[in-house]
Amino acid sequence: MPREGVIFADDLQAIPGNGTSSPAEGKKSHSKRKQTLLSLLDALHELSKDDELALLAANQQPSFEDDRDVPTVDEHLQKVGAEAFNSFERRITNLDTQLRNFANAARRLGSSVGILSSVFYLRERLTQILFLFRENASDIFPRKVAKPSRESMMSPKLRDRRKNRRKGPVHLMNPALLEELDLEAFPDQFEKFAEDVTTFLDCLNEFPEFTDEGVNTSIMSLEGDLKYWASCLRVYEGQFRYPAVQRYVHDLSGEMGEHLDSITSALQMFIEIGVPTIRFAQEHAANNLLNLSTVATFFSAVTATTMQFSFDQVGTPLADAVNGFWFTSLVFSIAAAVNSLLGLTWKKAIYRSPGDRVPWWVLIWIKRSPLVFLVLSVACFSIGLVLFAYSSGQHYITSTVTTVFSAFSSFGLAAVSTWFISERLIFNRHKGAKWLADALSDTRVRLYSAPGIAWIVQQPRAAARRASYWAKRKSRDASDIITEVSKKTLSVLRVGSIRSASSSSDSGDTEAPLPTSLSPEPMSPGSMFHRFSETGLSPISEVASTRGRSLDGTEEKTVSDAPSTNLTTSTGAKTRWKNAVRAISMVRPFSVQASNSPRSPARQRTLSSEGRHSSRLSEPIVKISRVANLVPRLKSLQTTQDLAAHQALVRHLQFSPDGQYLATSSWDRTSVIFRVGDPFTSHRILAHPQGFVGQVAWSPTGKFLLTKLNRGIKVWTAEEGVCRRTIDRKRAVQSIAWLPGGEAFLSVEDAAVTKLDLNGNILDQYKFERLSVHDVAVTQDSRRMLCVASLTESPNQLQPSKSRAEKQIIVYNLDRKEIENRVPVLHDVRDITLARNDQVALAPPQLWKMEPVKDSVRLSLRHTYMPKVQVDFAGPSYFGGKNDQLILCAGKGGDIHIWDRESAALLHHIRAQSLGGDLTCIAWNHAHDSFMFATGSHDGGVRIWTTPPGEEPSLAPSRATTNPTSTPRTPSPSPFDADYRTESPNSAVETPGAQSSDQQLELSEPYLSRRVTFT
Repeated sequence: MPREGVIFADDLQAIPGNGTSSPAEGKKSHSKRKQTLLSLLDALHELSKDDELALLAANQQPSFEDDRDVPTVDEHLQKVGAEAFNSFERRITNLDTQLRNFANAARRLGSSVGILSSVFYLRERLTQILFLFRENASDIFPRKVAKPSRESMMSPKLRDRRKNRRKGPVHLMNPALLEELDLEAFPDQFEKFAEDVTTFLDCLNEFPEFTDEGVNTSIMSLEGDLKYWASCLRVYEGQFRYPAVQRYVHDLSGEMGEHLDSITSALQMFIEIGVPTIRFAQEHAANNLLNLSTVATFFSAVTATTMQFSFDQVGTPLADAVNGFWFTSLVFSIAAAVNSLLGLTWKKAIYRSPGDRVPWWVLIWIKRSPLVFLVLSVACFSIGLVLFAYSSGQHYITSTVTTVFSAFSSFGLAAVSTWFISERLIFNRHKGAKWLADALSDTRVRLYSAPGIAWIVQQPRAAARRASYWAKRKSRDASDIITEVSKKTLSVLRVGSIRSASSSSDSGDTEAPLPTSLSPEPMSPGSMFHRFSETGLSPISEVASTRGRSLDGTEEKTVSDAPSTNLTTSTGAKTRWKNAVRAISMVRPFSVQASNSPRSPARQRTLSSEGRHSSRLSEPIVKISRVANLVPRLKSLQTTQDLAAHQALVRHLQFSPDGQYLATSSWDRTSVIFRVGDPFTSHRILAHPQGFVGQVAWSPTGKFLLTKLNRGIKVWTAEEGVCRRTIDRKRAVQSIAWLPGGEAFLSVEDAAVTKLDLNGNILDQYKFERLSVHDVAVTQDSRRMLCVASLTESPNQLQPSKSRAEKQIIVYNLDRKEIENRVPVLHDVRDITLARNDQVALAPPQLWKMEPVKDSVRLSLRHTYMPKVQVDFAGPSYFGGKNDQLILCAGKGGDIHIWDRESAALLHHIRAQSLGGDLTCIAWNHAHDSFMFATGSHDGGVRIWTTPPGEEPSLAPSRATTNPTSTPRTPSPSPFDADYRTESPNSAVETPGAQSSDQQLELSEPYLSRRVTFT
């Protein structure tokens, strides 16, 4: 690259030193200066590009010379992983804060020492769990998450205090990390965490005053998942430093964080509602005991005072009985006061045992004895008082009154006590379904239904009803007679008054009234509005008019009953009416103008250049020399052909090994074989009589094609399109895969993988315990099989309560029939693809490297291909390009992502808007000279992506997304337009197609030669 100073030196040498130069030399020097300036501008442009590239590299990550320098996780995944851990840390901190607030609120409750101790141990467990997750995250994301400092989390004073067996109470200490922890302790810590949350829930439920189902549900859900995770993680003992297991443990933080959020919100609600409710109930019970103690103390004083009048009266039975009852009353009242104070102290003690941990006789003595003793004391005092009235020689009236009122109060006390006891008995008997009044009503109904009692009760009621009906009828008859007499009397009096009035009118003493006109009153607009306002039909109630206007336009007087004092009101109403009309007339043009104005165009979402620039800044920088030829070629990919292959969803696509054919499968019960070309032509249509076609699989030689049904597999000849064999299976077939030699294939059937030959004979079977296998891939030497499976249950027969089930990627040795290695994953992976060199395997969105270790193979996580937003991948992903250097994944939303395999850099992204529909599957053509892949969609279409002929890709690397233009869709191949063939190639039955006279069908030559085979 030329430097700036050299350019200026050459430029100065080319300029002549004096002004005596010929015109030719001047013109030549002018041209040379122009070229020099242009060269200078080009150099500055190149320098600006280099500076921009250096700035991007400095902001993100440096370029790497070879594959050994490429990190396993790029900067984007480092940032995403650190954000996930920080979110988990915030969730634990929030839960710890709520537990601390709950402990502070529960200190004022009785019997709270148990809940305070459980809160302390739970907070201590959270500290240990957070330490382990931080250490695990610091190993995976060392540039974003710092390693935990054990010295900062372990207090020397607390360590010495633990050695001295904790001099202070447990619930008054702060939690700290007091033991050495390693990543291998994850299963034990999860089990202890489950025990701690269970203890906390048990202590919480020991408060009978309030029960929160939200807290119970969230804690029980967390307990179930913790036990499930602990059981699953014990399988990977000794592997917690492996990146694959560390990644799985890190993913568990998101699942656990959702549980922690649920518990935090439920605990916050419990603090706001539950703790005040429990405190109110306990204070209410304490106040009752305090009131009972006060009454008992007061009554004991009254009893002791009255005993002064009788204690010296002895010798007679009546006097001795009085002293006996009063002494007994004094003893019971003192016992009631003392037991009430004892129960009050026990209620407010935080160290007392919960109610279900106390013997029944202790509870009865503390809770029931004060009231019973007080009732007995009152009864004894009342009896002694009655006897004292007789023993002291009082007047008989005094004795009688005392006896009557004492009996009445005692009866009321006994009745109310019986009602209280019956309410409790009815509640316990019917479990709260009936009240005491309902039970009494049911008893009364059953009593009245008895034959004898029913007659005794119903006959008097019937006689009373008959007597009441007879009395009502007689009173009605009397009322009718009185009414008739009064009517006749009034008519006689009215006739007499009319005759007297007529005689006075004949004598001429009075003036005749003016005749009333029956003609209609002249109407005016004002009177009309006035009438409408009177009936409530006018929106303006104040409108009133005193003048009208005739048909010829002249004003005329109107008849109005309003007095003259309402003229001012009428004038004001007319003014308001005019103002209202003027306002309506002013609003109307605006409304008309608004209705006639053209509608503003809707704002559309666009991609700003600033957003694209920021997205480019976040992508890892790949060495330009390695991808300089990839990015332009990927950018030039467009939808060159749009085939209407099926009438329903396209489930699977696959190119033949030689790249000459494309096989598709659909839910319309057909599978189509297309011949690759420009354009693609339909080669064979493989029709199935029933069942959805879920997968197609080419044999390694390309001679045979397998189609997978729900419970069966069909073997087809690729060239003739003839069904050679239909293999029925008893269990559902998840997927199929050929062995590299092509002599047999594998059928994945839930917990077993069956090896079958082309005739359907079972050659071998491989079973997996507690696993449901989804997909398999076989290495080229046929020694190992890679499986993707879901864990049906943990080794302890546990199921997850809320989280996702664990998935595993398994390396299975076919010769020894044993699992060599397994790695856990949490995301929903159901497909696996092997590279052609058998060194790496793709289980979207992760790339796994197969590392030989002695006589076995171990999987190590190489890359995680994740876009900027969460994507659900559609169908299996593929390796692409030369030497499988590309990773091709399609999302269900329609986006297509193409990554560089070694650097995990996103090379190309095709937006969903350019596809016109959701994607269901994708397939790469390895044998084609240029880049080519096919995609299937929900509408049955198959799109072919390649570089259009005649278009040279640009050499300037760019990360712009592709938005290809829509391509006209080729008509769908219909089985009714082709000949029919049976399964045997020797016997064919032709069915002529009928065409109407007014319908002409133009078919191209490839479509005229298609054949359809039904089985």
